[in-house]
Amino acid sequence: MESATLAIEPSILYFGTPVVLLSTENPDGSYNLAPMSSAWALGQIVVLGLGAEGQTARNLAERPELVINLPAPDQWAAVERLAPLTGRDPVPASKPDGCRFEPDKFGAAGLRAEPSDTVRPPRVRECPLQLEARAQSVRRDVSGSFVIAEAVVGKVHADPRIVVPGTQHVDPAAWSPLIYNFRHYFGLGRELGHSYRSQTSRADQASA
Repeated sequence: MESATLAIEPSILYFGTPVVLLSTENPDGSYNLAPMSSAWALGQIVVLGLGAEGQTARNLAERPELVINLPAPDQWAAVERLAPLTGRDPVPASKPDGCRFEPDKFGAAGLRAEPSDTVRPPRVRECPLQLEARAQSVRRDVSGSFVIAEAVVGKVHADPRIVVPGTQHVDPAAWSPLIYNFRHYFGLGRELGHSYRSQTSRADQASA
């Protein structure tokens, strides 16, 4: 019987994850801002996958405070302006061709730094969700090419327009993350339904 699938060998496995901008502190007290797309949450812990040779991984190993900023889909161009930049000088050999050192990542992206409440690195003012956190574990992955950081979120800042009024909940109908899908940027489509565990369903709000 003929198989219904093809055996393929993709060069990457970014099958659709949110983009985040990580703010961290450099050794000289300045701040680095780096885009990444390997992040997922477990309760109040966000697990981050980082290139081992980047400045962000070095910063977190020595100064664990950070902000996990989540941009909206229409901010993809600002994220892409950061993509060819690095906070390391000289540029690591592992970085792609065309990558260059940039000490002012916020300025290069056209984004503004906003003071944080509980950590030293600033938030990205334009991002609708900003998570102040501390990396409790920073270690190499099994391949040695990446660093896995487990960050405990201590404070969440949200644009009021994406919060269900009178609650502590992000409104999934108002908030859409920027998704990095096989190196292409996407937003979310229309809502298809909700989990039985949802606390923000339309029916619940209508009867509240």
